[in-house]
Amino acid sequence: MNREAYMKLIEEISLNAWPSHKIELYDGWLIRFSHNYTHRTNSVEQVGTPLIPIEEKIAYCEAMYANYHTPSIFKINPLLDPSFDRLLEEKGYEIQHVTEVMTMNLERLNAWEPLSAEYEYYGRNSGLPSCVYYPGDIIVQLRDRIVDEWITSLFRLNGTTNPTLRRIVPSMYKAIPKETIVAFAEIDGRMVASGLGILDRGHVGLYAIYVDASCRHKGFARAICSTILTEAKKKGADHAYLQVVQGNTFAKELYASLGFQDFYTYWFRAKELTKG
Repeated sequence: MNREAYMKLIEEISLNAWPSHKIELYDGWLIRFSHNYTHRTNSVEQVGTPLIPIEEKIAYCEAMYANYHTPSIFKINPLLDPSFDRLLEEKGYEIQHVTEVMTMNLERLNAWEPLSAEYEYYGRNSGLPSCVYYPGDIIVQLRDRIVDEWITSLFRLNGTTNPTLRRIVPSMYKAIPKETIVAFAEIDGRMVASGLGILDRGHVGLYAIYVDASCRHKGFARAICSTILTEAKKKGADHAYLQVVQGNTFAKELYASLGFQDFYTYWFRAKELTKG
C-alpha cells in the first residue's frame, strides 16, 4: 500500500473510532458537531469528491456552525489540495490543534513486560485478562466494553465538567462501532489512568490515554499502552496508530519508545463566527 492510500486508511479508521454527537453528510463533506468536546468531533471532514462550488460549501458549513453556536472548524490533512488551506487562511481561519499521527508495525512493539496476568470469567468471551500486573504495584484492569463508571472517571481525569458534555459524550463513546479494549488502573478504588484500544481492519488505535497528575512519570501510561497493544496483537492486529497534539514531548517520547514512528501531520482551521 502506498503512502497516500495508507494515509486514507488511517483517516477512515480514526473517523470510525470517534463518532460525533451529530453528523451531516453534505456533498462529500462530513459536518460533525459535538458541542466542542474535541476539534475532531466538531469539524468538517472531507471524505468524498465535491460537486458544489467551494465558496458555497464553506458558507453552508459556517451557517450550520453558527446555528450550533460554535466556531466553524475544518480539518486539514495532507490528502487535501493545499489551495483549500490557503483559502481558509484568506477567510480569517486560524490554525489550531496541530496533531501528529504516529503508526507502528506491531512486529516492532517494545512493550513493557508484565509480571503476571489474571484471567477471570465474568460473562465475556473476549479472551482478555482481567488484570495485568507490572512492577511498581501498577495493575492494569481490562474490560471489553465501555461502561458508565469508566466514562465518569475519565471525565475526572481529563477535566470535563461541562454538564452538556457530561450528558452527551457517554453516548459518543458507546456509539463506537468497533471492538474495544478498555483499560484502567486504580489506587484505592479510584481510577488514576485510562486507555482505550479500538480495533479496525488489522489496526488498533490508541485513544483516551490519561494519567492523574499525582501518578505521572511513574509508568502508568507505559503499562496501559503496553497492555492494550499486546492484547490487540493477540487478537490479530498487526499495526497500531495514534494521534498526539504537537508539543506533547513526554507523550511522543513514550510512544517512540514503544515502537511508534511519525507518519503525517494534520491540523484544524477555525474561525469564531460573528454573532448575528
